[in-house]
Amino acid sequence: MSRRRLLAGAATAATVALIRTVSGQTVHAAVGAKPGKSDTTGRAPGVLADPTKKPGVPVGKLGTKSPFEHLVKKPSDISSRSPLQDFYGSITPSDLHFERSHNGVPAIDPEKYELLIHGMVEKPMVFTLKDLKRFPALSRICFIECSGNFRTGKETLTPQDICGLTSQSEWTGVMLSTLFREVGVSPKATWFLAEGSDAAVMTRSVPVSKGWEDAMIVYAQNGEAIRPEQGYPARLLLPGFEGNTNVKWIRRIELSDQPFMTREETSKYTYGIKDGKIRQFSFVMDARSMITFPTYPVQIEKGWVEIRGIAWSGWGKISKVEVSTDAGRSWYPAQLQEPVLDKAHTVFRLLWRWDGQETEILSRATDETGYIQPTLNQLVAARGMDMGGYHLNPVTAWRISRDGSVLFKPENWK
Repeated sequence: MSRRRLLAGAATAATVALIRTVSGQTVHAAVGAKPGKSDTTGRAPGVLADPTKKPGVPVGKLGTKSPFEHLVKKPSDISSRSPLQDFYGSITPSDLHFERSHNGVPAIDPEKYELLIHGMVEKPMVFTLKDLKRFPALSRICFIECSGNFRTGKETLTPQDICGLTSQSEWTGVMLSTLFREVGVSPKATWFLAEGSDAAVMTRSVPVSKGWEDAMIVYAQNGEAIRPEQGYPARLLLPGFEGNTNVKWIRRIELSDQPFMTREETSKYTYGIKDGKIRQFSFVMDARSMITFPTYPVQIEKGWVEIRGIAWSGWGKISKVEVSTDAGRSWYPAQLQEPVLDKAHTVFRLLWRWDGQETEILSRATDETGYIQPTLNQLVAARGMDMGGYHLNPVTAWRISRDGSVLFKPENWK
């Protein structure tokens, strides 16, 4: 770069200044005259002064993100998608966890929160948040995924657009089995109703067997109180089950010997399969994988490229991820990042030498039950053309052009 170009760039570039927030904390914020990617000021960061020549920001009460980082969710009227392509590991930052609500996020005073458990039990009980925190706590890492987590149709889709309705956190709370023992669940009870405190009064029927197995009432996420968008002050966690059953802002559990046939499991969250049949109570999310790099709008260079992504299954652990760099003609085992956890996002990687030719890259996951992630054609063959939009987990492909540009390969079945 010439001296003239360097000076011209420095004259027009933005800088980072210190500003004071409403809480009185001093933080970095990008300011300047050149518009760019949005941050707290709407300006793009640019050339900075030598940081060794001036004291930095003093310590504060809360950590802040660098003004050079711009990770955000992609919202719609009913949901907000996680930027999967921008994550480095398997844990989703709490503020970037996907959202799906049916009537907005309620404001609930934790001091007034109550959870009622009743129905086919020996002694109906009401638990406050303080009560729940008195029981032995457990933390586990697992994913949550919306059952409608698939989009296609355009080449200019990112992993966030295609399947950004899945996220992973470390959840902390009390095992539901502990509460079941506390109230004395009847041996004849086979289902329970989970009811939320939102304006939609979200309700779902769940098998009691899941409650005894690994269900939790969680009140913390990634080391802090659960975020309001994720169910503050407490939510139901059903590892591996479709997201809608993990009822947020949970306020009531009723035990019964039959499902309750609520709106969300009759007119919604059911779908057609072959021969005019309807599939209902398809709780478990099947094995799936998604390449998160390289993907649209990345442009790669000839040479070594690390293909990476995530894989997950509601049935247990991921046992294998295979990657194809020749449009599915041959497959190579990817490296799985340890630890490989039960019902959790697992990071996979494959080092690949791109020769500059046009090609397609794909991934497919296999879980510990032996289930192999299907192609879209295999899903259509199994379920029929009118299979709806739930529980779609097809192998997806990315096209790489000679100039290194990467585009999604859309597939349509109707």
